[in-house]
Amino acid sequence: MRLAWSAPMLALLLLALPARADGLKGNAEDGREVFQKCAACHSLAPNQTLIGPSLAGLFGRKAGTEAGFDFYSDAMRHSDIVWTAETLAAYLADPAKTLPGNRMPFPGLDAAQDRADVIAYLQAGTAGSPPPAANAAPPHPRAVPKMVPEARYTLRSGVANGRMVFIGIGGSIDGAIDPGLTAVAGETVQITLINGEGMQHNIDVDLPGGAVRSQRVNGAGASTTISFVAPASGSYAYFCSVPGHREAGMEGRLVVAAKAPTPSVVEADLSHDPARLPPAVGTRGPETVSVLLEAVEAEARLADGVTFTFWTFNRTVPGPFVRVRVGDEVVVRLRNASDSAMMHSVDFHAALAPGGGAIGLQVGPGEEKAIRFRATVPGLFVYHCGTPMVAEHIANGMFGLILVEPENGLKPVDREFYVMQNELYTAAPMGKLGRQEFSVEKMLDERPDYIVFNGAVGALTKIHPLQAKTGESVRIYFGDAGPNLTSSFHIIGEIMDRVYPNGALLDAPLRGVQTLSVPPGSAAMVEFTTQVPGRFVLVDHALARVQRGLIGFLDVTGAARPDLYREEPK
Repeated sequence: MRLAWSAPMLALLLLALPARADGLKGNAEDGREVFQKCAACHSLAPNQTLIGPSLAGLFGRKAGTEAGFDFYSDAMRHSDIVWTAETLAAYLADPAKTLPGNRMPFPGLDAAQDRADVIAYLQAGTAGSPPPAANAAPPHPRAVPKMVPEARYTLRSGVANGRMVFIGIGGSIDGAIDPGLTAVAGETVQITLINGEGMQHNIDVDLPGGAVRSQRVNGAGASTTISFVAPASGSYAYFCSVPGHREAGMEGRLVVAAKAPTPSVVEADLSHDPARLPPAVGTRGPETVSVLLEAVEAEARLADGVTFTFWTFNRTVPGPFVRVRVGDEVVVRLRNASDSAMMHSVDFHAALAPGGGAIGLQVGPGEEKAIRFRATVPGLFVYHCGTPMVAEHIANGMFGLILVEPENGLKPVDREFYVMQNELYTAAPMGKLGRQEFSVEKMLDERPDYIVFNGAVGALTKIHPLQAKTGESVRIYFGDAGPNLTSSFHIIGEIMDRVYPNGALLDAPLRGVQTLSVPPGSAAMVEFTTQVPGRFVLVDHALARVQRGLIGFLDVTGAARPDLYREEPK
């Protein structure tokens, strides 16, 4: 981004020593970012003391003499330092060496370019005008990125073929040098840069209206992320803006298309539609209910371009929603497909039986067995495969919910949804395209690659988003299959009117709940009435998990409610 410097400012800057710390030319715009490390202690406003003295008018001033600040160390107060670009650069590089005995707990700035840039920033402020872009708005308002990016890329800095480069990680760009990135106009693009070798780097994307720029990352393994909305179709440069790095090879292209191409390969989808539930039991009396479950192992979509061999009940993840009433005799017949590689079973948390019935339902490939149990306690319960290693069978998709309704049934609602959270552990990291294999080691270490609702990335966003209208009563049957992580279930923009923790329908509900903790192997029933139209987002409030696929949409249509929510005019 080019800055419009006034003639008086340029003259004053020339009178001051030029910002060439360590032989590097500083950039005041980049220095604004570096100064954030200092802003908690120092202000650039005259006479404004924070933890440390104001830095207004710093250059040409003797150290330890800022009026109104009385907490200088003796070392600072009695030093002979006069602040210039050179003396400040030396101090920022090694405060303890430059000023022995000073008590300021500041380790210095390791990167020479950071020192040069922050000095340029301070000089701009010292010259009598606010430091550049400190409060400036972009020349053209940018569209707000969505919470879930449609185009997501990870790059690592490195050296290849004798030059500095970006290296693609995961997906279609894995291993590519300065890879070509693609997006569709209007999509939210997210780019993460990982520092691969310990030199200072950042990433800029040159867009209409000005570049989108990341923070700088200095140490190996450090990372930074930018998000923006892809502009009109065209080709746009992305590059490292640290001086000399773009020229040394760190540059690629982002190609934006006007519309998305037609997919050439469509993977089988096993994610359970959250709106597909059996009808309520109503006020009927106890009866015998037959439940047929078939264990099927099938390769299907885990994410776009990624497949996984799921172990399923009835070819969906989660398995079918089972609905009975208290007092019912439940006859469960489990059939294991003849082409299965594994033995399977079912453990019903609603059953008073050894192993939740799993002891009597260990079924080999091509076999079939049955049990029956009495549903004695109303509640929302998890069921899952109970064959060792149990956690592996759950992680591969063998889980579901069984609802035992009370004697007179549940109060009718307008919409019911069936949602379960689960983790998947793959040998390759998230983003690697193609067929993925299960990793026992990652599961035992509790390091999931994917965390999802209803079995797959995008299951409740692009494939089966929840739908409702304003004024409708909504009930969500939510379960956490795990096998390892506790869920902090939250609906962004909604307040849960009634919550039945642990699926316990005998207890009075909690009222007015924001976030609900659901441990692995447990469930909860959530009720609320939709009031305002718009998109409401289902998440685990351990929000980093969104980046691993854990997100869903509840799209509510209907008339606006300005008495509850409205956007103020600009």
